[in-house]
Amino acid sequence: MKKRHIAYYVTAHGYGHGVRSCDILGALLEAHPGAKVTVTTDLPEGFLRSRLPFVDGRLKVRPGAFDVGMVQKDSIRVDVAATLDEALELVEERDKLIDYEAEMLRGEGADLVVADIPSIPIEAACEAGIPAVAVGNFSWDWIYSPFAARDPRWRPVIRMFEEGYREARLLLKLPFSPAMSVFPKQVEVPLLAKPGRARRAEIAGMTGADPARRWVLLSFTTLDWGEVALHEVERMADHEFFTVKPLDWPGRKNIHAVDRQAVRFSDVLASCDAVVTKPGYGILSDCVANAKPILYAEREDFIEYPLLEKELKRYLKNVHLPAKDLYAGRMRAALAAIESAPEPRETLSGGGAEKAAEILTGLA
Repeated sequence: MKKRHIAYYVTAHGYGHGVRSCDILGALLEAHPGAKVTVTTDLPEGFLRSRLPFVDGRLKVRPGAFDVGMVQKDSIRVDVAATLDEALELVEERDKLIDYEAEMLRGEGADLVVADIPSIPIEAACEAGIPAVAVGNFSWDWIYSPFAARDPRWRPVIRMFEEGYREARLLLKLPFSPAMSVFPKQVEVPLLAKPGRARRAEIAGMTGADPARRWVLLSFTTLDWGEVALHEVERMADHEFFTVKPLDWPGRKNIHAVDRQAVRFSDVLASCDAVVTKPGYGILSDCVANAKPILYAEREDFIEYPLLEKELKRYLKNVHLPAKDLYAGRMRAALAAIESAPEPRETLSGGGAEKAAEILTGLA
């Protein structure tokens, strides 16, 4: 690869999109020191740089959002009505955003646009005469499709994404995905995630956690636990629970918040015995890569949930934790059940980040 400039757009709907984008960018920038990247996203810049510490001046982070994802009430529950309101505003702004981004891409001298997985940057790339690639395990037209039967105002939103996605030169299709037939050309990419490094003694020293107890990672950005739920968790004195900041309940006896700047998320996960979470691409990938049992709560109004539940049952030791029990802090029965849960039937091959980087290199 010659000196190339890649414009990489990442939705801010959850950290999983940022994690996998960093996996790909890390492989690409390591293999091609002359390349530089501009990442446009509303994810925190510090989060991206914590996962790409070696890139020096080759990474520029620019704030910007070109989809609305799903407006979240918290890490599990979504607000469909609020999502529709924001999505309709995006439809109104679409043409202006396409023109602005096309001009920006020309001015920056971008050679390739990669989108995970907004559609407007793909249309801007087409207008600017630059190849565009999508990366994802779902598309927003598919996520929104069930809502159109309940409210026809969703139809122009879905149409906007469909029209944009059809302009993509290629889809790098990740594991745990539906057909995504809106993309005319697709290449399947193996698992991106890599195992973390177990740092149990180090984390115990940082947090005061007892390394002899059972360690459980609470993998949520937000979780609505009041005093009753927190007391229930503290009663499980034979367990140590961990979060990654900003999720934090200071002063609790057996709940510890870890700063991702000090310990990478994958290392925290690798140091724990089990993970409590909602099914999402990023956490499933990390659990598969690290062979960690998963306790999962259901998600409402999210078409991806049944697919991800089916996939996690193939590749992970798992137990369903009803959301009502999660919100009440009642996890002891599920944590006991995961110890005797059956081992997964299948495995997933890795090396996806390197394969994706190789494909992108050939297009830039």
